[in-house]
Amino acid sequence: MPTTGGCLALKDHLPTEDAAVVSALKEAGAVILGKTNMHEMALEGLSVSSLGGQTLNPYDLTRTPGGSSGGTGAAIAASFAVVGTGTDTMNSLRSPASANGLYSIRPTKGFISRAGIIPVSSTQDAVGPIARTIEDLAIVLSVMANASSEENEHVAHKDPTHHDYLAAIKKPILKNLRLGLVQGFMNASTSSEVSPVINVMNKIISAIRAHNGYVVPIESPKLNSSTILESCDTQRFEYREQVNNYLSTATGTVPKSLTELYASQDFLVIPRQYPFIESALISSTRNASYASKLRYIEHCKRTVEAIFKEHDLDALIYPEQSNLVVKFGSPSQAGRNGILAAVTGFPVVTVPVGFSSPNQDIPLGIPIGMEILGPRWSEAKLMQIAAFVEKILPSRKPPQLDVPLFQTYSCDVPFITPNAQNIPEAYPIGFLGHTHD
Repeated sequence: MPTTGGCLALKDHLPTEDAAVVSALKEAGAVILGKTNMHEMALEGLSVSSLGGQTLNPYDLTRTPGGSSGGTGAAIAASFAVVGTGTDTMNSLRSPASANGLYSIRPTKGFISRAGIIPVSSTQDAVGPIARTIEDLAIVLSVMANASSEENEHVAHKDPTHHDYLAAIKKPILKNLRLGLVQGFMNASTSSEVSPVINVMNKIISAIRAHNGYVVPIESPKLNSSTILESCDTQRFEYREQVNNYLSTATGTVPKSLTELYASQDFLVIPRQYPFIESALISSTRNASYASKLRYIEHCKRTVEAIFKEHDLDALIYPEQSNLVVKFGSPSQAGRNGILAAVTGFPVVTVPVGFSSPNQDIPLGIPIGMEILGPRWSEAKLMQIAAFVEKILPSRKPPQLDVPLFQTYSCDVPFITPNAQNIPEAYPIGFLGHTHD
């Protein structure tokens, strides 16, 4: 099937073989129904692209579905399929899971083969599933975990026997469960976009404590999403080289390099992405700043490991997004906390934990998700904790839509394109999206 990254310039890109995880799923009996829209080239979390337009959130048709795998999140929430897959460089699996009332897991770096994906960052890219229940997530993770590929970095650390996460989630929850609440990932604002997240987090914390679990506040200036992003994010240094390597072997009439892709004009760059693209086109892993970021990543890993040891924790918890998922037309998907797992490579499960207050236009409210992060290779325990959360506070509800199938909406969204002098020029473009009943 065409593998486009949502980019019009890659609309004719047809890989010659299945990715390792796709082969594993098909061998296990999965039926591949199709591909979905995503944020173009996985570079933001709004799920808008030159090929697919703007994907809408099925719970609130004025909001984005998170991203970059927002098409998958919207599709699974709307029951177009049982499960979906996606890649995650910073938030891309967990953001749509949180925004659409779903479960997802970003496993330990190297645990699941990344062969076949359009890359962004070799340091931060990961592959994982999205599902409506923890049971469905466990089934698909068990299959994906056994996908074999030479690309798999840490294959020596993998259990050679079959991973059965379905059996893991059916075990009794650990006694004296200890979870650390990352205070630096909470927003103290009382705005209508933030307070629903705080209210939902307070509710799940109370439920955990009522079921004999411990929630320990973790106060650390080092655990701040903005600080970690600034200090550790490697994307702009690795992106050009990664995409160039990928496109160099692409078949058909498609760009053979990142420079050629963006010179084609068959792409979409929103304002916030333009500086990233300009920088990525000239940045390199040979840059001294890149080496500094790798060193800080190792420091970040040691910090998290020390917190686990000091507080005797089973996992860290925090909202995936400290505010509600943004409306379309917003410049970015602000407030997300996925960077910690992305740079440390530690596994993390996202679970639905509630909704904002409903109203006439949003009958259920807007979904809110929580991340559960653990040490390396702790996928089974994290899935077990997620199953515990699902049991004590079942939060997932299907979206309620009373519009016709493929009802079309238009929206004005500010985008930019380079002019002849390669300077961004902002102007509005109307995009079409659709939803279902």
